[in-house]
Amino acid sequence: METVIKSALSEVIIGNEMPFVVIGEKINPTGRKKLAAEIKDRNYEYILGIAQKQIDAGADILDINVGVPGIDEITVLPELAKLISESFDVPICLDSANHNALAAALAVLPGKPLVNSVNGEEASLDAVLPVVKDFGVAVIGLTMDDNGISNNFETRLAIAEKILTRAVQIGIPENDVVIDPLVLTVGADSNAGFVTLKTIELVSKKFGVNINLGASNVSFGLPDRHIINQAFLSLAIGFGATCAITDPVNLTGIIRATDLLVGRDSNAMRYIKNYRLRKKV
Repeated sequence: METVIKSALSEVIIGNEMPFVVIGEKINPTGRKKLAAEIKDRNYEYILGIAQKQIDAGADILDINVGVPGIDEITVLPELAKLISESFDVPICLDSANHNALAAALAVLPGKPLVNSVNGEEASLDAVLPVVKDFGVAVIGLTMDDNGISNNFETRLAIAEKILTRAVQIGIPENDVVIDPLVLTVGADSNAGFVTLKTIELVSKKFGVNINLGASNVSFGLPDRHIINQAFLSLAIGFGATCAITDPVNLTGIIRATDLLVGRDSNAMRYIKNYRLRKKV
């Protein structure tokens, strides 16, 4: 199954037979004081620099989150998303819990962006899915609901099914729903990584849809996080994940190597290209 995400002039295909798609995570003010301040001041030159660095490192899509406390997301999200789309030929992933901000940004963006995200909560399904349908875009579905995030992979599978069913019922094609099995830190629960991997496996086998990860969460609070993130990404790709919102600067190399090893990089061309890019840094 393929999910197509488009900018004005180009497209990225997420799919089981395609190279793993890297969604750059760095335009997100969570835990980044300088970025939060620049977003609040609407100083976008700094943010354009972050975008360029991620693209240079191999990001296929850019995630944009402007969630600074007190900010008017309905104004700032479309403003920044439009500027980035005009500055770079790269598809956009709009990251917001505010469905009005999502609608405002989708109204000014070309192509077919990705929405991050909807979940299994009734309020989220009712608010976000109609926006996704109206604009004909794709959406990430988080496997959590009104009861929170379960530590049971069967429960997460059931939530994924609920999201897919509701999306299809209102006319959203199944291939435009990318399921996120949710990644929690193994520092707090040593079983958390296995639950996510098992959810990936079950969702992939039962529905065949594309699967996204917020990959960096797995190592939170632990030393030498980079090693954990690398190991987890390789395992997740093997279990059926097809894209991740992650750090392209530090993790594109391991992703390209994994693609090569599973036969999704003809003549190692993407791996070699990434190697040359890293040598220039």
